[in-house]
Amino acid sequence: MAMAMAVVFAGGRSSVTGGPAPGGSGRPRSARETSTGSARFAGSLRGAGLAVGLACVLVGCGSKQDSGPAQTLIQVKGSDTMVNVAQAWAEEYRKVAPSVDVEVSGGGSGVGIAALERGTIDIANSSRNMKPEEIEQAKRNTGKEPKEFVVGFDALAIYVHKDNPLEEITFDQLAQLFMEGGTITNWSQLGVTIPGVADGEIVRVSRQSSSGTYEFFREHVLAQKDFKLGSRDMNGSKEVVELVGNTKTAIGYSGMGYATPEVKMLRLTRKAGEPAVEPTMANTLNMNYPLARSLLIYTLGEPQAEVRGYIEWILSPAGQRIVEESGYVPVVAGAQGS
Repeated sequence: MAMAMAVVFAGGRSSVTGGPAPGGSGRPRSARETSTGSARFAGSLRGAGLAVGLACVLVGCGSKQDSGPAQTLIQVKGSDTMVNVAQAWAEEYRKVAPSVDVEVSGGGSGVGIAALERGTIDIANSSRNMKPEEIEQAKRNTGKEPKEFVVGFDALAIYVHKDNPLEEITFDQLAQLFMEGGTITNWSQLGVTIPGVADGEIVRVSRQSSSGTYEFFREHVLAQKDFKLGSRDMNGSKEVVELVGNTKTAIGYSGMGYATPEVKMLRLTRKAGEPAVEPTMANTLNMNYPLARSLLIYTLGEPQAEVRGYIEWILSPAGQRIVEESGYVPVVAGAQGS
């Protein structure tokens, strides 16, 4: 439009006749010169008008259409346990707030927390609490203290193949299976014979060390002792369950939301002789299951603007319904960040 106005303004000035002839001779223009100049200008004007019209068609010059609000990007990274529910949140929130894009990636709780410490993401998903040294590092790097929100609960389930006759296991047996120096290496030591299996050597399926699930299991089951070498260390929660489902002699740990028909979740007890507890939603919510845990998100300081709106939506009935649909336990009504 500005270009068209410039042309119109130039045309108005050029249409004045009787001025000096080109070349600066100072004599009045002849009628022929004036006519020729006007014809040339008219041709230029028609050409410019065509160009402007074409530009307006291409870029919507003078259009009354509203291009809509600018897009806002919220970057989320971290827990593989939470990646499915986080992606489901992001997809559903796009319908609620079309101007907000939520980008979700996994890699493990430690990866998300490290990115938050550097200030390169908006939200870190974690299946474990931030460590004091991680909180201090974030404060040193960014000048902000991480803010924690509980967005759901999970049971860290112990998975075996569906054909494995074992139904329950103790903390001590798990420790002897997974920790350095542990003595249990064969299913026969647990009194188990797996149908169709000649060699009962146990295949241990674990997680990579950056995983919050790995850290949680090490703290609560192994009492911070090191893992035994030789396990199959998977990048994601889903991969753990898939490998156990495809391997009759395997045992692994993962979030209960990843259960499939190919696996079985064992009942768990802290000590032999005590009642073993099943990893159900009810037992997770009342914390009767020994490996119940919180699902957490962290921000740098109090979340602002669109990030705050997104977290409020996650904690709303709509967001918590997705938690339950993903196989986890929603927070109690009125739960707030702490």
